[in-house]
Amino acid sequence: MLRNASLFLCAGLLLFAVACSDQSTTAAAVDTRDADVKAVRDVEAAWARDSGAKDAEKFAGYYADDGSLLLPNAPIINGKEAIKAAVKGMMTDPNFALSFQGTRAEASKGGDMVSSIGTYTMTVSDPKTKKPLTDKGKYLTVFKKQADGSWKAIADMVNSDMPPGA
Repeated sequence: MLRNASLFLCAGLLLFAVACSDQSTTAAAVDTRDADVKAVRDVEAAWARDSGAKDAEKFAGYYADDGSLLLPNAPIINGKEAIKAAVKGMMTDPNFALSFQGTRAEASKGGDMVSSIGTYTMTVSDPKTKKPLTDKGKYLTVFKKQADGSWKAIADMVNSDMPPGA
């Protein structure tokens, strides 16, 4: 009987100790937000460098298979293959140039999503005059950590600073 009472007492103390353990230490140990933001900033920097190659396949490779691209005055482009087809037309333009840089990023506590806000400059040919036309604006991109640990864009929205009809 004394042996059973000791066993129950030990089990009870163990449960009490587990229940009273400091959960904040455990949560802080798995907080990867700073590392996630750095990883996405690195991905964005590589993406910006690679955009200069005018390679639609490489450019679209930064999107998740089910990613979406939201361009001004156009329907949503869904899926990596559709994005590749859309940017291929732009990238074949002899005047095409794109530069962008993130200015702010924030990671989710769960370690699976990062949002990035930044600015861009893009030059394309004016459809009427064929002369270079430069647009400046801002963007919001949401990145999701993939099963292999890489970060891919799942939503990428571009917003021009040009006045309508310019």
